[in-house]
This record gives sequence, structure tokens and C-alpha cells, in this order.
Amino acid sequence: MAVSLSKGQGVSLKKNEHDLSTVTIGLGWDINEEKKGFFSSLLGGKSEEYDLDVAAFLCDENGKVKDLGNESDGRPTLVNGDIIFFNSQKHKSGQIWLTGDNRTGEGDGDDEQIIVKLNTLGAEYAKIIFIVQIYNGQQLKQNFGKVKNAYIRAVDAKNVEMARFNLSGGAAYADQCSLLFAELVREEGGWKLNAIGEPSPSDSFVSYLKDYV
Repeated sequence: MAVSLSKGQGVSLKKNEHDLSTVTIGLGWDINEEKKGFFSSLLGGKSEEYDLDVAAFLCDENGKVKDLGNESDGRPTLVNGDIIFFNSQKHKSGQIWLTGDNRTGEGDGDDEQIIVKLNTLGAEYAKIIFIVQIYNGQQLKQNFGKVKNAYIRAVDAKNVEMARFNLSGGAAYADQCSLLFAELVREEGGWKLNAIGEPSPSDSFVSYLKDYV
């Protein structure tokens, strides 16, 4: 049975208890629809669509991202480096990748997934940070206050859900457009999943990156 985490808690994922050869980090969410007035209902207005994106930082033992990707005009592009996101969906090692982009959060099951081969991920990587952002959230005036039933979960290679962290929006997240959701930290015999839930008003994962370079 999966361990249910609260903010600030963590759980060890042991190799001798789970198959960590291919682990799925699944994220899901729903959007809390506002009640429509009588005339709006008659006109059948469309529900507001949120485009949430997930990114992962691969960090060394000091908690730092070493490779910021290819350079353009002397500046890092974050592509083909140690950051997995919509413009660089597969890591150069082939050990971690993003499966694709769900732009609405509709439907059952995970809305986005990152697959990571924890047993064979290079020893130089000691921590993986998972960020969720609302694409163009500031411009569109969208925020996590309207996001409900949000979760991140870890599923092993035998499709056993090992741990889950549920987090929904509400008033405390009304001005927040991105979220440091959780982290995986390498430890003896496996990895530890820590539930963080640290929000930011920025709508870009890059706002968190300054703490990891």
C-alpha cells in the first residue's frame, strides 16, 4: 500500500522492497471551475484551460545543477543539460525523460509523467527536484488557488504505487503560479521521496534554478 505523505514528510524507497529499475513519477491535477451565471450556462462557455508543465533538476551531491545545457551567444539554453522540461524532454544519459505534455489536466490518471531509471542513474546525480509551473500563468491570471486534487506519486517498475503526496490549492496559493512539489534524494539502499510543496508567484521553473546553481 502506498505511503501517503504530508508536506514536509519523506519516505524511503528501498531497492530490496521495490523494483526501482524504472520508476514513474506521475503528476495529476484538476481545475476548480467557477460557478457560471444563468446566461453563461445557457451560452455554454468553455471551461478555462490551464497548461501545467513539469520540470526536473538533476543535482550533484552538493545539491547543484552542473550542466545548464547548450550555449547560445554565450548564455546557457538549458537544452541537453541536467534539466528535463518541455524543450528538453530526454536527458543525455537516457536514464530520465518526460513522456509528454497534457495541456488541460482533463481525464483520469496522471496528467504528466517523468520516467527515471533510479538503479542505473549515474552516481554523480544525488538529488532530483520536481517543479510544476502554470505556463503563462501571470499573463493569463491563472494560479494554484484554482488547482485542486493535485498530486505527485512514485510508481515502481511492477506498477506498485510506493508513495503519494496530495496537495490542492485554496486561498494560500491564490497568487502562486509554480510549485516545488517534491524531491528524490539518493540514500544507502535506494532513494528517499520528500514532499515539499513550496510555491512561488513566478510562472517559470527558472525562478527556482538560482538556488541550484
